[in-house]
Amino acid sequence: MNLEVVMQELEALGKERLKKMYLSNGAHEPLFGVATGAMKPIARKIKINQPLAEQLYATGNYDAMYFAGIIADPKAMTEADFERWMDGAYFYMLSDFVVAVTLAETGIAQEVADKWIASGEELRMSAGWSCYCWLLGSRPDAQFAESKIANMLEIVGKTIHDSPERTKSSMNNFMYTVGVSYLPLHDKAVETAKAVGPVEVKRDKKKSSILLASESIQKAVEKGQLGFKRKHVRC
Repeated sequence: MNLEVVMQELEALGKERLKKMYLSNGAHEPLFGVATGAMKPIARKIKINQPLAEQLYATGNYDAMYFAGIIADPKAMTEADFERWMDGAYFYMLSDFVVAVTLAETGIAQEVADKWIASGEELRMSAGWSCYCWLLGSRPDAQFAESKIANMLEIVGKTIHDSPERTKSSMNNFMYTVGVSYLPLHDKAVETAKAVGPVEVKRDKKKSSILLASESIQKAVEKGQLGFKRKHVRC
């Protein structure tokens, strides 16, 4: 399947209701409004195709960019490729759920995510913290340096309330993910989350969200989800 055919198939799957929802979350034209689940049959036909993924991502169409992440070959992508994709990721559904997810399937994930966290740019920081969430939620605990993750928790505790809005959300999710999926620091994550308390995330034209990681961790514990790991990062 080439770019033109894929774009035609995506357009045919578009729903006005979903388009409005994506727009309300920060997407902008062009987009069709395709449910992510509806993309799977096309993905099964194509499987992995990095050149086509690059063409789709370059369209600037939200649905095409999302689909690019599904068929991308992360191991064929360099740090420069991920930086270029981040440059095009204009809102969090791209930065956190396309670029960060794809990065999480590479050997350079921590290295690149560390740079993004230190960048001072809202969406790069958000993607960096999100990448660690995908990593911690899917890889064995032994693949992470406990001292490093502990230090990251301390950074969250000290800076989350003063961080950019979208970054706050990803940092909050990091506390939750460490508390649930990284057993060596469960207690420290709970302690940090309690010290942080409620996190207010302001959103354009919408009511603020109040996030409480300590409560979310406790609910996961009660459901027996402690130690949860995903089998696959990408859908």
